[in-house]
Amino acid sequence: MQQADFFVCDIFDAAPKGDMASMEHPIFSISTKPDRRIRRYESGSNFVEITPSVKGLATVHDRDVLIYCISQCMAALNEERPVSQTVRFKAYDLLTATNRGTDGRGYEQLRAALERLKGTGITTNIITGDMEVFDGFGLIDAFRIVRETRDGRMQEVEIRLSDWVFNAIQHKEVLTLHRDYFRLRKPLERRIYELARKHCGQKSEWKISLQKLQAKCGSSSTEKEFRRLVLKIAREDQAHGHMPDYAVRFENDMVMFTNRRTQEPKPPTPALATVRLDPEAYHDARHVAPGWDIYALESEWRSWMAEMDSEPPRNPTKAFVGFCRKWFETRGKP
Repeated sequence: MQQADFFVCDIFDAAPKGDMASMEHPIFSISTKPDRRIRRYESGSNFVEITPSVKGLATVHDRDVLIYCISQCMAALNEERPVSQTVRFKAYDLLTATNRGTDGRGYEQLRAALERLKGTGITTNIITGDMEVFDGFGLIDAFRIVRETRDGRMQEVEIRLSDWVFNAIQHKEVLTLHRDYFRLRKPLERRIYELARKHCGQKSEWKISLQKLQAKCGSSSTEKEFRRLVLKIAREDQAHGHMPDYAVRFENDMVMFTNRRTQEPKPPTPALATVRLDPEAYHDARHVAPGWDIYALESEWRSWMAEMDSEPPRNPTKAFVGFCRKWFETRGKP
């Protein structure tokens, strides 16, 4: 595969993507305080050991940097453009794409994230891209600030991704994340979503015991406190439906995830059964029809096409978003 000296992240609105290995295993800290514990997680014959620097483990929010870089590289590969293990991006673009503030504090947090990503060491036998790595490595090999303004705000940043992450990119061992992932402020909410995305995926349901969920999250809370936190997330989701893609329930120390897309009725005709919406369609639909249940609107859209005896649209995303826009213009907010 052709590679340039460095890859410039310049693709507008690239779909967020995360590597599957770090979605499966508790690589990132969900603590809101510096986490300096050495942690080891084992699953069957696989293991991963994460060692922090003096500044603590890289956090779930620090992972935004990797998600942004992976997303940009994957979008380029899909356009058959060459990519490189060294990526360069504008700090402002990353901050806005990941729903972060662009004030001075936002740039300070980005610098701290780069330092924790560089300092966090991993030893594992988990394979990414047919390569089993036993040597220790960082989440990123190196970073440097290419340009910085006089008031201390970085303009351009250059990062060299670890072999582990870049192998996952080259072999497309990634999953698309919902854009509302970046709106989840609680680290535990993000981690729970990652696990649901990895394990539930396109299935209708997935469940896991509280004890195993705590291990996969890498939580150092007591079992009682972790139960309280998960129960709170489940109750908030039942009340507001704020968790992307998957509804969360908690019963008898089991955490259950239901794929929201499987809750709507099946397409009423065989022809329309072939219509599949890209994850971007739901993001765009929420923008043009704020306040409405997008999955309910999808059901309305499919029923309307069936009543009209319509052929499957050539561009389902454009057709669905247009339907939602018209729906909102006609009815306003719910």
